[in-house]
This record gives sequence, structure tokens and C-alpha cells, in this order.
Amino acid sequence: MNNILAAFMFFTRLPFWRIKQVPAGCFKHVVNYWPFAGWLTGGVMAAVYSLAVHAFPVEIAVMLALIGRLLLTGALHEDGLADFFDGFGGGTDRSRILSIMKDSHIGSYGVIGMICYFALMVMLVASLPSRLACFALLAFDAWSKFLASNLVNFLPYARKEEESKAHTVYERMKMHEFLIAFLGGSCWLLLLPFPLWGACVFSVVALSLLIVFMKKKLQGYTGDCCGATFLLCELASYLGLHLLLTFTPSI
Repeated sequence: MNNILAAFMFFTRLPFWRIKQVPAGCFKHVVNYWPFAGWLTGGVMAAVYSLAVHAFPVEIAVMLALIGRLLLTGALHEDGLADFFDGFGGGTDRSRILSIMKDSHIGSYGVIGMICYFALMVMLVASLPSRLACFALLAFDAWSKFLASNLVNFLPYARKEEESKAHTVYERMKMHEFLIAFLGGSCWLLLLPFPLWGACVFSVVALSLLIVFMKKKLQGYTGDCCGATFLLCELASYLGLHLLLTFTPSI
């Protein structure tokens, strides 16, 4: 319970710390329970979208859903994605990439990358049938957080612990922790029609490519890489969903 509570404290801005103080060591395991934070953030997005789509154009409903998640997380993951774009876009070697990613200022690669990301997300979700979009907002949030949590299983941390933004290095998952994370990340996929589960393959491919890319460029991962991986895997899920709907219209 302490580890789950630590995950909600770390990945959202809500005052869960008022419920209970958790040991500092629990924050080394927060990525294991990241998918459960997705139940909250994805659930809020789905709820906001399902209400807003009846009063506003669908594109605005999607934007309001995304804003709901931004408010819950304090743009934690989006900040990581912007730093990821800046670091890998402007860095020529490992040390330079890490230096740029640690800089709090956003550069041209980060700005352009975030514009492209939000434009794609809005268009992809807005073009889905409303019921399917609502389910996908919840299911893909939790699933993509499970995928991103696996960076700790495949890569070492690229910095020293004292150099990390959170001053914490996540520990690799034990088997039972992996299974719990998998169940937390995959259970909401049951909301989607079975033939559309194939969209998850696209996010798994995205994760694999990102792991290879980070290993080559950084020989590891950072907290920014975790946030970026989550959002890019989520985006890949929607791209896969659209491809399935396009080429198998009978679904």
C-alpha cells in the first residue's frame, strides 16, 4: 500500500501526502505502480471527454481531457517529452544530451516536438467514435505507463543518483512486481473490442525502438526518458488503433 501511495504522490499533484507519510525508500519502486496512477489520470480524461463531447466540438473535448491530465500531473510527463526532444535533437554525444535534458529551459526541438505531439493526439482521439475514444483514453493511459515502467528492467540509470531530478534511482522490478504492473496496465484493455487489442503491438514496438535508441545514445535512461516513453507509446497505440480501423473496417 505504501508503494502505491508513493506512486500517486509522485505522479500526480493531488495531496495524497495528507493521507499518510510513506518511507522514502518507497519512491524507488514508484514506476512499478505507475499503471495504477494511470487509472486515475486516464479515468479523469475519460470522464472529462465523455461530459465535454456533449457540449463542445469533439476537438475541444479532447483538449479539455488532455488539460485535465496536465492539471493532475503538473505536466510531469510532457516536461520529460520536451526535454527528450531537446536533448536528443540538440545533443551530439552522451554528455551533451544529458546536459541539455537537465536544463530547465525549453529549446526549439522541444517546442516543435510538443506541437507535433499535441496536434497528433488531438486529431487521433477526435477522429475516433466517441464511445471508443472514451475507453481508449483510460485503457491506453494505463497500458502505456506499464510499458514505460519497463525501462528500469532493460536499461541502467544514465546519471548518478544524486544528479537525478528526483534524487531517486528506481529499482529493477522483481517478478511479482512486474506481474502486478502488467495487470494494472492491461486490465482496462478489456474495455476495447478484442480485435483492437492489436493496437498494443504498435506501442510495444515503439518501446522496443526507444530502448534500442536510448541504449545507443545514452547507455541508459533518465526520468525524462520515462515520461517521453509513456507519451510516445500512448501515441503509438492510437496510431495502431487507427490503422486497424482503416484496414479492418468491419471491426
